Amino acid sequence: MTCSESPWRATILTLFPDMFPGPLGVSLAGKALASGLWALEARDIRASATDRHRSVDDTPAGGGPGMVLRADVLAAAIDAADTGQSGPNDRPRLLMSPRGRPLTQSRVAELAAGPGPLIVCGRFEGIDERVIAARELEEVSIGDYVLSGGEVAAMVLVDACVRLLPGVMGKHASGTEESFSEGLLEYPQYTRPQEFEGRTIPEILVSGDHAKVAAWRQAEAEALTRARRPDLWAIKARQKRPKSTTDG
Repeated sequence: MTCSESPWRATILTLFPDMFPGPLGVSLAGKALASGLWALEARDIRASATDRHRSVDDTPAGGGPGMVLRADVLAAAIDAADTGQSGPNDRPRLLMSPRGRPLTQSRVAELAAGPGPLIVCGRFEGIDERVIAARELEEVSIGDYVLSGGEVAAMVLVDACVRLLPGVMGKHASGTEESFSEGLLEYPQYTRPQEFEGRTIPEILVSGDHAKVAAWRQAEAEALTRARRPDLWAIKARQKRPKSTTDG
């Protein structure tokens, strides 16, 4: 990164800005943050409230339990975060939501290659649907379960992106030879000691034959994916299937 380039930047809109950087402030992400390889900004949604109570939510239209984040307050928070940027559509705007599209390694790679996202962390029963449409928020899910809020999910997404930024990991191969990078789960890993409680490292891995090691790892990755993630294996199988000569 040259001096004229801006670092990858994550802007978090949350009711609890003190939750950040949290885990993002330690280990690889924390070291990269301290060295300026990326930047983090946690903004309080309540700062955009207009009444003296700093209200950000209201009861659901149509009735029901819980509260809903107001469209006007959240839209103002998003607009304030965009102030001074190159344009309203310059950065991806994400909403961490259990109803969003599942986060994938390919989407993470796309986000890591860009300027960095603005991430909205929902709370309560959710946010007003109108602000999702009006501010073109991309809903993203990290799994089929419900959290107390979007903050932990945002940390997951940011961590996944940061580790792919140039200079963050020690070896470039560390980011390419791992689960999901090629549509497969990662092969088993071993290290010293040679024997542990009667279990030894597979002989092929200490043979010094790099071609055979690569073939073993590929076969193990395929076997694990086939057994544990048949959904991923089905996609991989379709990609490997030769196109019909009668097509077109």
